[in-house]
Amino acid sequence: MNTIASEDIAGHPEFRHLSTIAGIAVDLRYATPHNFVGRDLYSPYDCAWLHRDAAGALECVVTWLHERRPGCTPLVLDALRPQRVQQQLWDALAGTGLQMYLANPERGSIHSFGMAVDITILDEQGRELDMGTGFDDMTALSHPALEDRFVASGELTAVQVANRQLLRGAMFQAGFVGINTEWWHFDCGDRNVVRATFRRVL
Repeated sequence: MNTIASEDIAGHPEFRHLSTIAGIAVDLRYATPHNFVGRDLYSPYDCAWLHRDAAGALECVVTWLHERRPGCTPLVLDALRPQRVQQQLWDALAGTGLQMYLANPERGSIHSFGMAVDITILDEQGRELDMGTGFDDMTALSHPALEDRFVASGELTAVQVANRQLLRGAMFQAGFVGINTEWWHFDCGDRNVVRATFRRVL
């Protein structure tokens, strides 16, 4: 298997630090207690990295958003997620029926290749746009595939869905691909290709 240790990322030509991407904000939730596990899962490692392909695509997101919504900023909530952290998240949800929201660590999360981001948008005042749920909300309200139904029932507003559509528009035009169950998650390109050809971070 083509792998690299978390501590060997710095200086590796395939990876870029998030600090090299102009025009984004960063709040890695798994490096804080503000996540569904309730503790910092990343220290002592710096996980503010992406594969250079995903980093370049994120620069296209910044440009597109600046042109269409000046003053709004992409906020990265998670980027590189090492395999060992994916295993911790998987184990934390064992027996809950919520593991559907995670990639099985054996197969590999696209985050573990530095080719996925969890992301939202800050408005002109630096506040997160209202997406109808928070990050890592493991309920059907988070599912892009069900938005029409929830607007019809009044559980999501047209504004909340428009905000999600703005995010998707920014991400899709840069080559990212969304998933049906999390409005915040985007893969950079085809996940089967990523798993077969990219380097996994352990």
